[in-house]
Amino acid sequence: MSVDQGQRGGRSARRTWIVLLLALACAAVLLIALPEDREGGDACEARTVSSWAADDKVTGAFARYGDDTTRADDWTGGDGTHSVRLPDGRLLWLFSDTFLGQVHAPPNPAGQPHTWRDATAPMVRNSAVVMSRSGTLQRTLPAPLFPDPAPQQWRWPVAAKVEPRSPGSSDDVVRVLLWTRATGTGPWIYGVPTATEVATLSLPDLRVEGIVKVSDQTAVPEPDKRVLYGTTTVDDGDWTYVFGGNDGKAAARPASHAYVARVPKGRLAEPGAWRYWNGDDWTESGKPRHVLGDGERKGVGSAFTVVRVKGTYVLFTMAAGTEGLTNVTSYWACAPTGPWHGPAKGFSTPLPKDGSAEQDMAAYNPQAHPALSGNGRLLLSYDVNWLDAAPQSAQANVSRNVSLYRPRFVSLRLATSP
Repeated sequence: MSVDQGQRGGRSARRTWIVLLLALACAAVLLIALPEDREGGDACEARTVSSWAADDKVTGAFARYGDDTTRADDWTGGDGTHSVRLPDGRLLWLFSDTFLGQVHAPPNPAGQPHTWRDATAPMVRNSAVVMSRSGTLQRTLPAPLFPDPAPQQWRWPVAAKVEPRSPGSSDDVVRVLLWTRATGTGPWIYGVPTATEVATLSLPDLRVEGIVKVSDQTAVPEPDKRVLYGTTTVDDGDWTYVFGGNDGKAAARPASHAYVARVPKGRLAEPGAWRYWNGDDWTESGKPRHVLGDGERKGVGSAFTVVRVKGTYVLFTMAAGTEGLTNVTSYWACAPTGPWHGPAKGFSTPLPKDGSAEQDMAAYNPQAHPALSGNGRLLLSYDVNWLDAAPQSAQANVSRNVSLYRPRFVSLRLATSP
């Protein structure tokens, strides 16, 4: 073979390698750029709310149950609304701060046409209400369901799941994620975040069997940097993704950042099985990295919800700024770690009729209820409270009209967007 032939052959080989390398590089770019296919082969697509309507059926069920003047020790109002379908078809509803006791028929002492409760009505830090398979609220479990962990501390239940008692077991239990808070002052009048726990409830009797701590935040010196997990969970493949947030500064809405952890399915009650996203990888310990939030126009409220619609994760939270007093907005992503796109145009939550100015009330804590969703419809709840810097004044207002401190529900339809 001549020198020219050898050079031509070498140049040809180099060109072949360059073409192959370019092809591999292009393929890698495509793999990175294309939306990730999720379980079942569904491609990720941008999704936003296309329509919504008030759901009077579920809202009315809680109104009828809470307004029953014959009950003396049941739920009459609460917030922090979460739900989980039980294996026998019943639905377990979980609430944070809850009013118990008897309510009275209208008119109230001020002569207003509202069902009301008196100032001696007890309030507990958490409760649970059982709904029948047919959608009738049946009973309130002895409250509080989850005892205080220590003096001046309490537990708020958040997301819940039915899991095997242990991997591979045929015996199911309910796992309930709990936020532990401690009495605070100043900006922490609603409590200083301290830890995330997981409670185990037996089935079918819903008895608390035990509570384990999975994330202790007391060593984090600044309370607004502490992260509590469990505002919502999403199953995808072999993992349960557990979303959480920090309590951001009260001056901005939303002020909080969203975080995510993951746990092998069926192992929520094992602290050693939890892994936390640090921006690059899932780690057992170390500083977590938020997946959403810039402290200004993008972020979440202290409680938000995430659902997976085919290949797309969709997050619902209250909007930024003063709109966040009534408006729900959404974000979407192809993976729980993001990037999250949005916020999208949201919708305004209907508030109860009270004869007062609308600015005296606020909506918060949007939560999805997959067990009551289907056929392209997503049921979302939100809580309502009275805006007042003085807790005693706020409590007086939600007692003179008991409908002011109860969950309300809307039915959403999502559509793909450009």
